[in-house]
Amino acid sequence: MSLKILFVCHGNICRSPMAEFLMKDLVKRRRCEARFEIASAATSYEEIGNPVYPPARRKLAENGIGCAGHHARRMTRQDYDYYDLIVCMDRANVRNATAIAGGDPEGKIVLLLDFTGRKGQEVADPWYTGNFDEAWDDISEGCEGLLTSVLSGGPAGGRKR
Repeated sequence: MSLKILFVCHGNICRSPMAEFLMKDLVKRRRCEARFEIASAATSYEEIGNPVYPPARRKLAENGIGCAGHHARRMTRQDYDYYDLIVCMDRANVRNATAIAGGDPEGKIVLLLDFTGRKGQEVADPWYTGNFDEAWDDISEGCEGLLTSVLSGGPAGGRKR
């Protein structure tokens, strides 16, 4: 069985698709794609149907990662049941994802940077900051930490699947 991960941000056009496609690239390079199902979603309706925001798409491309075919979608209550881990970029995303899910009784909703030495910190939203380099660095660190945790059987990897 695979570990199903849903990355979540406000609009699903910057941070969460960057995390989705970076994580897909990481697992592909480590030849463990079969162990994962990876997607992303928004907590808002604002960008539904839109592609990855151009500066985020450029940042992915700079790192040799494509994101063709992505269209923003909103997280659903069913996503909570389906995914093993819902990885949010900031505390507002955690609150909104928890509200959408109707709670978090299984402890599936977490912050991405909790998988780094910066537990409790947030990935700043480059939509507002304009700093896609900083967001990329945070997302890269978080995805690497998440993958390391999963592959070592840590908290994310030890989840019931």
